Amino acid sequence: MKEVKKMPATPMLDKLESGPWPSFVSGLKRLAKDNDKSYAPMMKDLLGQLEYSYETRKGYWKGGTVGVLGYGGGIIPRFSEVADQFPESAEFHTLRIMPAPGMHYTTEVLRKFCDIWEEFGSGLVALHGQSGDIMFQGCTTKNVQPAFDAFNEMGFDLGGAGPALRTSMSCVGHARCEHSCYDEQRAHRVIINEFLDELHRPAMPYKFKFKFSGCPNDCTSSIQRSDFAIIGTWRDNMKVDQAEVKAFVAKKGRAYVIDNVITRCPTHSLRLKDDDTLDVDNRNCVRCMHCINVMTKALSPGDDRGATILLGGKRTLKVGDLMGTVMMPFLPLNTDEDFENLVDIARRTMEFFMDNALEHERTGEMIERIGLTTVLEGIGLPLDPNMIAHPRTNPYVRMDEWDDEVAKQKASKAEHKNGGQS
Repeated sequence: MKEVKKMPATPMLDKLESGPWPSFVSGLKRLAKDNDKSYAPMMKDLLGQLEYSYETRKGYWKGGTVGVLGYGGGIIPRFSEVADQFPESAEFHTLRIMPAPGMHYTTEVLRKFCDIWEEFGSGLVALHGQSGDIMFQGCTTKNVQPAFDAFNEMGFDLGGAGPALRTSMSCVGHARCEHSCYDEQRAHRVIINEFLDELHRPAMPYKFKFKFSGCPNDCTSSIQRSDFAIIGTWRDNMKVDQAEVKAFVAKKGRAYVIDNVITRCPTHSLRLKDDDTLDVDNRNCVRCMHCINVMTKALSPGDDRGATILLGGKRTLKVGDLMGTVMMPFLPLNTDEDFENLVDIARRTMEFFMDNALEHERTGEMIERIGLTTVLEGIGLPLDPNMIAHPRTNPYVRMDEWDDEVAKQKASKAEHKNGGQS
């Protein structure tokens, strides 16, 4: 009879299960206690190593080189530095698998994922990681290739890892959201298919991310988490159904509408008239979506829809957290030509990043270092007055030569004055 490995003592981890919220520790224990599965010993030693890390306040995972045939990225190697104490979790690699655009899965696909990972991995799955990937965590080196082959036969591919184009994310958008301003899934698929080689064969100074959100609600957090954010918007007037506005006011009351819609407009672009109709100052509307989210039946995006492209969003690295900066206020995304234009802009942006960024430098940090105007000129995008509301309070107007110009003008005036006296 096969000897069953004992569960390790985990007094510190146990405390993480004592709060009111679900704990990841409970999930790890459930997998570790499933002695009928081949991954149970790995998960027991994983718990033991994690407890040891909490006791010593030190992490014991180190990197290395693990991959599959024909790919340079997509696998995150993890080797244990305390493998002598916890041999079953000596290797705990992660496979990053690209999700379907819009995160669309059938239950059949999800069950197949689970079957594959129970056969080749630890059973531990994260839907989805910060990168957008499906994170299959916990695999030995010898099982990485067969696990990938099984996922690939399903039609799924490895996601990004390393200094490469990373896995993209797109919101559910066009599939079921009334706020969607362009076909996010199509844009997602077009971009990834075009630059697939940059995703699998790392050749960049550092990571580069695309994210697609269908409206300014930005459900993929693209403005904060992507180098190249495509956020849906509209450039005509917001649509207002006055009958639905009146119905909403009648149901909720004028005080509710004033307190929760009118006064919360960041640019004071809304006014509730005496007859319970809504007046919208579209020129000052910044598409924050708050009023539309509250009064969904009454208000909706305009008909002239497309996307705003922003560059340079990221989390903390060399420079602190940065949100994306507008590089193209409006790009129509309706025809085949429009999507070809998107690909062209993306290609020029990536090429400029690859040619000009320093090693381990994100796009936002490159912009901070060389200036946004230089970046736009290098990409070949003209400065658009729609990028700003007030001149001289933005990064699009260069001021570094103003002092020289003033000095020249003063010298010219002085010369003219002296010439006049003589």
